[in-house]
Amino acid sequence: MDMDKNFRVRVICGFGLFFVALAAMYTFDAVPFKILFGLFSVVAGIELLSFFKKVAHFKNVILAIVEAMFLFYGTLFIAQVGVVEIWYIIFGVCGYDIFAYLCGKMLGGKIIKKSRPFPKVSKNKTWEGTILGLAISIGLVFILTTALGRADYIYLLCGPLALMGDLFESYLKRQFKVKDSNEIVIKNKFFEKLEVLVGGTEGHGGYLDRIDSTAFAATMLLIITAIFC
Repeated sequence: MDMDKNFRVRVICGFGLFFVALAAMYTFDAVPFKILFGLFSVVAGIELLSFFKKVAHFKNVILAIVEAMFLFYGTLFIAQVGVVEIWYIIFGVCGYDIFAYLCGKMLGGKIIKKSRPFPKVSKNKTWEGTILGLAISIGLVFILTTALGRADYIYLLCGPLALMGDLFESYLKRQFKVKDSNEIVIKNKFFEKLEVLVGGTEGHGGYLDRIDSTAFAATMLLIITAIFC
């Protein structure tokens, strides 16, 4: 598939979903956003189940259960927090995802020659994209906490947690020999239409690929706040 077309689809879908989420955030104390995220998690769970049509053994079952727990508890955390906390997560997770991708495309291999920090799990990631994505993510959350006059510094972890969630899902897909999370369910006419919302028919992505980082970060934040707060 042409990389320029892939990039355009990612940008269009990304901005489209952002504005939908933005509209949902400003209505009824973000309840529509929480419902939307829950629905995304359900479809992502269906995509996850479809992996077993390819490879199914004990290790993969355990990995899939863990990923399903991230979807469930991540949704639970999103459902119980307020609008400000959701903004922290959006700034942190999306800030990392967006700028790691963009910086990786523009600078990958130009500063650090052997720029592949995770070659066995996610070979497309670069040191430049990873480092700058994390730095910008942490900076965005810090700016937001400062602007709001709040000391919610725990959310500075959103970027690093997003990276960990993305790596876990990449490892999961590698174990199942799956390239995109929707590559199996998209063959069904109903899901083919549903996947258009995340650009899935263009040869990349899927709902799980869209929310894996957020689900992991939210789950870890749920655990951390339960223990320390």
